[in-house]
Amino acid sequence: MSEEKQQEAITDDTSSDTAAPVGAATDAPAAVDGQRGPRPRRGGNDRRGGGAGRNDRRPRRGGPRERVRPEYDQKIISIRRVTRVMAGGRRFNFSVSMVIGDKNGKVGVGIGKAGDTQLAIEKAIRDAKKHMIVVPMDQTGLIPHEVHVKYASSEVMIMPAAGRGLVAGSSVRTVLELAGVKDVTAKIFSRSKNKLNNARAAVEALKQLKKKA
Repeated sequence: MSEEKQQEAITDDTSSDTAAPVGAATDAPAAVDGQRGPRPRRGGNDRRGGGAGRNDRRPRRGGPRERVRPEYDQKIISIRRVTRVMAGGRRFNFSVSMVIGDKNGKVGVGIGKAGDTQLAIEKAIRDAKKHMIVVPMDQTGLIPHEVHVKYASSEVMIMPAAGRGLVAGSSVRTVLELAGVKDVTAKIFSRSKNKLNNARAAVEALKQLKKKA
């Protein structure tokens, strides 16, 4: 081989060693500009980018729902769990006694029984609506005369007392309050602690009231 060919081979080897490999990172400005930044969050709620926040969401359809007020005021006077022994074991039910009224002369007492307390309450309300009565009284809520009634083991007396307010106890007071009766005095003569019987005795006493001619 001649000297000229040997020099050409040496120059080709040195040029190949100094060439940069394919795909290697360089300090060129084009490579720095091509880098990707942090991805923005979906929905435009990127806190860094100042996107729309939670307060900018669309309002719900229909607007805020208004709570419907019940037709009658209601109050539970007693709730108890009843156990029934069957061949396969014990079964539990709930018994609810309730008084409802509009505080304007209408009042009723009902009872409901079911395996769930909410269902028993609904049954008691329906039963009370079926047995509602209208109390005869004047515009000030004063009953016309005195009444004395005995219902089952309960004995109740209700008498008017102008200017004294509502003086009563137990479930009799609940019945008179929801009926809208004012300025009366009620007395329970029996020793019975059964609130349902006392409430029904109060309703029977209000049934016997008659308007003055």
